[in-house]
Amino acid sequence: MGFLSEKLNEEKVFKDPVHSYVHVRDKIIWDLIGTKEFQRLRRIKQLGTTFLTFHGAEHSRFNHSLGVYEITRRIVDDVFSGRPEWDQDDRLIALCASLLHDLGHGPFSHAFEKVFDLDHEEFTRAIILGDTEVNRILQRAGTDFPKQVAEVIAKTSDKKQVVSLISSQIDADRMDYLLRDAYFTGVSYGFFDMERILRVMRPREDQVVFKHSGMHAIEDYIMSRYQMYWQVYFHPVSRGAEVILTKILHRAKDLNSQGYAFRHEPLHFYSVFEGKLTVEDYLKLDESIILYYFQMWQEEEDAILSDLCRRFVNRNLFKFAEFDPAKEYKKLAELTGLFRKAGIDPEYYLVVDSSSDLPYDFYRPGEEEERLPINLLMKRGDLRELSRESEIVEAISGKRRTDHKLYYPADFLLDDSSKKNIKKQIRSILDF
Repeated sequence: MGFLSEKLNEEKVFKDPVHSYVHVRDKIIWDLIGTKEFQRLRRIKQLGTTFLTFHGAEHSRFNHSLGVYEITRRIVDDVFSGRPEWDQDDRLIALCASLLHDLGHGPFSHAFEKVFDLDHEEFTRAIILGDTEVNRILQRAGTDFPKQVAEVIAKTSDKKQVVSLISSQIDADRMDYLLRDAYFTGVSYGFFDMERILRVMRPREDQVVFKHSGMHAIEDYIMSRYQMYWQVYFHPVSRGAEVILTKILHRAKDLNSQGYAFRHEPLHFYSVFEGKLTVEDYLKLDESIILYYFQMWQEEEDAILSDLCRRFVNRNLFKFAEFDPAKEYKKLAELTGLFRKAGIDPEYYLVVDSSSDLPYDFYRPGEEEERLPINLLMKRGDLRELSRESEIVEAISGKRRTDHKLYYPADFLLDDSSKKNIKKQIRSILDF
């Protein structure tokens, strides 16, 4: 218990635009922040390609991870401390897990994972349990301590109360990213009364519950989340940028498999292309590396790769049209054929992108991505599931909203120097 209880000689603080200050007194937390694996998160944006839509969205996963830690610290030190339902021995497990929960995110995380079939959660676990600076610091707290932290993050821990602090339908992770992303994008949708929510949180057996008197603050949080997803996270321009990013990575991967001789050799990508990505190789990848290659690949002889890279680097993005795949699949097939006739590869230049979100759901045992409900603590001590008390939440519970867009290069279709009649036909179908 020695290292676990060791404090810094004086409190360290990080000035933060969302929480005013992030406070650190525990030596283990301070040491973890200083590791090269955690510092790498400074070079990975929290919102991926969203900075091409909302120019202020340049904040990093480093910022967010500190914010999640700070919210968790406030909960366990200011709200839960001294309550019989909370085990004080879990305090540092909760703080370390909250700090490290995003450690395995890669560059432009979701697009990168999709193309190369990776899972950032697996890399988070591998970094925490592997031969890393993070692991060596956690080991000083006990040989089993890294495993306990990794299990909380993976949601396999038997410490369900701790898990719910950083992974549930209302947790420190979501509260920080909504407030932080709203601040940096400049929108007002993501703001809610976090102070009120923290005041009404209570530890209860294997979960965190909320006093009924704070129900309206929770309603506000859920509606804020709903708005942020549709106004920011699923913004069609950001999605269009991610489409191009994804296609660049696909093209580079395909060219490598064909034996293409790159002018600018993708040294950092070889282990990814070959499916032999080690933790050491993964940790060398960040967005500065990816953007370097995109900059260089503008000069490649391959016309598709160079064009896509120019589009991403210079923000010459695809246009989009509303699209219903259930009703318009024949239209997509026709467009695919016409694109080929026009000499435009539909694999890279005609793309359907879909976004979907479920803002809140009650408990559906056995279902994929099973969600535990938000429970309200009533005055008599019994628990009631949120949607049974809130008409607002009941109205959106279990209702998944999905949106589809069809992306295409408007400049190619407006260039009538070749295949004029075919391009005119394409523009007619797209109503463009």
